Amino acid sequence: MNAEEDTVEDKRRLRRELLAQRRAIPAEPRRAYGAAIRDTVLTLPELATARTVTAYVSVQAEPDTTTLLATLLARRRTVLLPITLPDMSLDWVAYVGPASLHPAAHGLLEPSGTRLGADAVKEADLALLPALAVDRSGLRMGRGGGCYDRVLATLPPDVLSCALVYDHELLPRVPAEPHDRRVGAAVTSSGVTRF
Repeated sequence: MNAEEDTVEDKRRLRRELLAQRRAIPAEPRRAYGAAIRDTVLTLPELATARTVTAYVSVQAEPDTTTLLATLLARRRTVLLPITLPDMSLDWVAYVGPASLHPAAHGLLEPSGTRLGADAVKEADLALLPALAVDRSGLRMGRGGGCYDRVLATLPPDVLSCALVYDHELLPRVPAEPHDRRVGAAVTSSGVTRF
């Protein structure tokens, strides 16, 4: 194997380990962790001035975003949620509440409503993103589809991008390929780590 193949295999191995660790977390601690992340996000100074926030609907064993989404709506933020397209790029829809969500491919929940296009993300003042892990330099590792690497590549440089992860998923280093992008911060229940 060459170095690139080694990196791909290292990422696969780490993803399997992280997903197994997530599956071992019972539902109630996941909800509590999600509430703690919500409270941490609410301390971000960028949120105080944000009009538009990108977010996502947590699925499976991800840190729960249910109360975060409800709180963002209650604070009258425009919340853009992603729709995964067949080419693994993302379109965006303004979230209006849980009743607007429906099952989609890959086990996701996606919003119904008017699609705003891939460039809608450029209107965001704050970007909240899923991740499996983030390293101490801000490199984000997702599930391998590259959706959010493309989003990160198009975000304006002054927009804070935050990966929402469990504390144990903030790692010293994650394997990286040339297309992998950094986030500006990792948000856990313990606080915000900026890069």
